[in-house]
Amino acid sequence: MTKRKMTMGVIVGNRNFFPALLAKAGREDIIRVLAKKGYDAIVLSLEDTKYGVVETFEDSKRCAALFRENRDHIDGVIVTLPNFGDERAIANTLRMADLGVPVLVQATPDSAGKMTIEHRRDSFCGKMSACNNLRQYRIPYSLTSLQR
Repeated sequence: MTKRKMTMGVIVGNRNFFPALLAKAGREDIIRVLAKKGYDAIVLSLEDTKYGVVETFEDSKRCAALFRENRDHIDGVIVTLPNFGDERAIANTLRMADLGVPVLVQATPDSAGKMTIEHRRDSFCGKMSACNNLRQYRIPYSLTSLQR
């Protein structure tokens, strides 16, 4: 009997006034890292939403439906924040999907030399805001830690 690969649902957070290209690149990065580690990913496609990210209530509904369709395969959800991300959209996605699996929230750090309007992420601030909403929705989550 072959062992089934672990499968992660992935929510890529974005907020429309932050650089969307950072969200697009962050989506590509998380999919690549998961594949390299031997995990499958269930994530919105580039056709589902702009850059396959979640930033509106409509995006939340699409992502939650995708997760519900694949609920028997999803072992956990990773919320990745390549930039600030819309905290309500993230919380609504998880609430509507109602998977009952572990949730990990990850934020991509800003680069000190790239704090221009084109490259500013503010994802750690967004992480605090998203986690506040998850707590209000009573959705348990885990956090990554910065290791040096």
